[in-house]
Amino acid sequence: MKIKTTFVTLLATAALVPTFAIAQTNGKLKVGLMLPYTGTFASLGNAIENGFKLYVAEQGGKIAGREVEFVKVDDESDPSKATDNVNKLVKRDNVDVLIGSVHSGVAMAMAKVAKDSGTLLIVPNAGADAVTGPMCATNIYRSSFSNWQPGYAMGEVMAKKGIKKVATITWKYAAGDESVKGFKEAFEKGGGTVVKELSLPFPNVEFQALLTDIAASKPDAVFTFFAGGGAVKFVKDYAAAGLNKTIPLYGSGFLTDGNLEAQGADAEGIFTALHYADSLNVAKDKSFRLAYAKTYKLQPDVYAVQGYDAAQILGIGLNAVKGDVSKKAEFAKAVEAAKIDSPRGVFTLSKAHNPVQDFYLRKVVGKENKYEGIASKGLTDPARGCKM
Repeated sequence: MKIKTTFVTLLATAALVPTFAIAQTNGKLKVGLMLPYTGTFASLGNAIENGFKLYVAEQGGKIAGREVEFVKVDDESDPSKATDNVNKLVKRDNVDVLIGSVHSGVAMAMAKVAKDSGTLLIVPNAGADAVTGPMCATNIYRSSFSNWQPGYAMGEVMAKKGIKKVATITWKYAAGDESVKGFKEAFEKGGGTVVKELSLPFPNVEFQALLTDIAASKPDAVFTFFAGGGAVKFVKDYAAAGLNKTIPLYGSGFLTDGNLEAQGADAEGIFTALHYADSLNVAKDKSFRLAYAKTYKLQPDVYAVQGYDAAQILGIGLNAVKGDVSKKAEFAKAVEAAKIDSPRGVFTLSKAHNPVQDFYLRKVVGKENKYEGIASKGLTDPARGCKM
């Protein structure tokens, strides 16, 4: 009797295994979008979502044969709410993959939960160096940049231009601090000196006192990191103070990307460095821009590109494992070997899962971040602290 009961139990258990496996690979793929939909970075979050969904639509609404279901959370660019928000997606909604976020502090909380839970995470913007540094993991990827990268690229450019004395200004948080740090590393290596480092708390936009300080310091140029609504306010205030006539403004590309309409003539002539530019002679970019404009009645920006490429990374990995998100090592192997055909140009991922990519020098001309040339070729983040 005991033997018979055990045999029946084993049969029942065995019957459940293939059913679970089928659910893992053929059921709906739950994608948790944790992005800012309100506040300073709202437009960035929407662009990322648009780019991601455009790729999914191109695949017929499926990735690796699995229909995609989206679960959305507004992270409000608030790190204090980030852990609770990401845990809701992981524990309550049981998402298969996390996509987020824009704010570096929020992304750090997401990376910690992803590392602890083993949930697949693809960061479509936030450049917090630690995500692909000390926090690096088999299941954590980035489709954008590290904060170090665009700052370093612009530091190289400004040093080569022969600029000697620079003031920096940014928000006092991870993205701003790390961007300036990358800039200083390259600029000082090239013989330049940072004579003044100015900052204010995120998302404060009361710039007047700091602009007065810049005017008094009389640097050869200013390097800055701001993004979203704060970048619009800074560029307009900089011009209103008359500084754009005497002290050239350089920045990480987020200063002007997606913001030119709002900044208007005040942005004219600003130089920035970024992994995307208008007027790139890239076949993928031409088809992407056409499809994006047709779908959303908007021109895409770098945030839309990063959302699109987050979906591409997910597609490459999941196609390799036939839709089974539990196969983290096999997923990683496929993505690490891939050459990703992006609107920014082909890029690869480092062993730390950060893009190895060209950074472009751009100049604002009218309503375009016009391509001026390569600022830094195949720039690889040093991934300091990554033990993977």
